[in-house]
Amino acid sequence: MKPLQMRPGCVLGREDVEGEPREILERAARGRVAFLTGGDPMVSTTHADLRMRAAAAGIETSIIHASSISSAVSGLSGLQNYRFGKSCSVPFPAKGWFPTAPLETVAANLALNLHTLVYLDIQKDRYMRIPEAVALLEEMAEKRGIEPPGLYVGIARAGSESPVVVAGTGAKLRETEFGAPLHILVVPADLHPMEREYLEIFAGL
Repeated sequence: MKPLQMRPGCVLGREDVEGEPREILERAARGRVAFLTGGDPMVSTTHADLRMRAAAAGIETSIIHASSISSAVSGLSGLQNYRFGKSCSVPFPAKGWFPTAPLETVAANLALNLHTLVYLDIQKDRYMRIPEAVALLEEMAEKRGIEPPGLYVGIARAGSESPVVVAGTGAKLRETEFGAPLHILVVPADLHPMEREYLEIFAGL
């Protein structure tokens, strides 16, 4: 991005936007500010909150929309976008903290025959990868005493020139080398014949 920048930029972490966006708003009150992010900027509730804060401060805003991860996942996997239920995120576990809510969301969607888009945690200089996310979901299933998902679709670097898409069992995805981040995961419901054929052709199902 640097060759395209007209002025010096500042790289922000998620906590900078979620916790204390004051500097962004103060700069925007004094002049024009561009807030750049991957994907469609308004898919994130954090960004919606930032825009509302700007409105409350009397700061005008405009949006330049882009392809979202949701549409990219549907295109790469062939899974029909209207068949997705509530999404969830798999966080890095911490000492004494191992939430099972993501697996519960997956189970609720499967009961309704809906696919689940599973976001993978990002921390400073640390990106969760698909094999780790699959292992965590299966550990959650064991803790809850329910069957783990039988099929996953792992996608790496959606939107780039070199995406990787692999469909298969948890055992298969845990052994797959997806390469560099960013990674995202889908737990599909029952597959429509066209969805199955697409995954066979493009994801090695």
